[in-house]
Amino acid sequence: MNPLLDVRDLVVRYGAATAVDGVSFQVRAGETVGLVGPSGCGKSSTVAAVLQLRRPHGGEVRFDGLELTALSGRRLRAVRPRLQPVFQDPYGSLSPHRRVREQIAEPLRVQGRWSRSAGPDRVAELLDMVGLAPALGERLPHELSGGQCQRAGIARALASTPELLVLDEPVSALDPSLRAGVLNLLLDLQDRLGLGYLFVSHDMAAVRHLSDRVLTMRNGKLVT
Repeated sequence: MNPLLDVRDLVVRYGAATAVDGVSFQVRAGETVGLVGPSGCGKSSTVAAVLQLRRPHGGEVRFDGLELTALSGRRLRAVRPRLQPVFQDPYGSLSPHRRVREQIAEPLRVQGRWSRSAGPDRVAELLDMVGLAPALGERLPHELSGGQCQRAGIARALASTPELLVLDEPVSALDPSLRAGVLNLLLDLQDRLGLGYLFVSHDMAAVRHLSDRVLTMRNGKLVT
């Protein structure tokens, strides 16, 4: 089976400093690859390059055979729904001024998949998939708990029907009592939807719970 994500000899620089130095790895459909390492090791720069939020200075980022670093404009926007992030701060990932249901619906509207008849039912389905009652969609993000808000962020990512989720410290901002619930939700969604995960964290217990393989970064390089 060809890899869903294939990163080859990735290089990311900030001025004269090299944050990512020749990193290569793959993620297959239905697989979770954990990426761990101390602060400043290059994990976040790797994530930014994979998502094409920052263009790498060298190497390749292939998604389903497409070389993302060679795409721009409309061609890159067409691929982005298939490759979705879930970030660390559940509240910062959502607008504080818009109801949760509106933010989950936004990808459907932007991608031309919204309809008045089916759209609200799809939003309710997505809320149910992440373990939230549809009535919670009427709330603003600050009216939800941290765990509920992160689940809403996952629902928003799922609205794009992605094949790969890039999970950047998705439970580190949550209370310990809520972390296991979100991790188990991610396992359930992967089993149901066949998603691939790139799971970035410094929490080794969470990484071991979720990951099929674990890669360790230090000083911009993979050491395992």
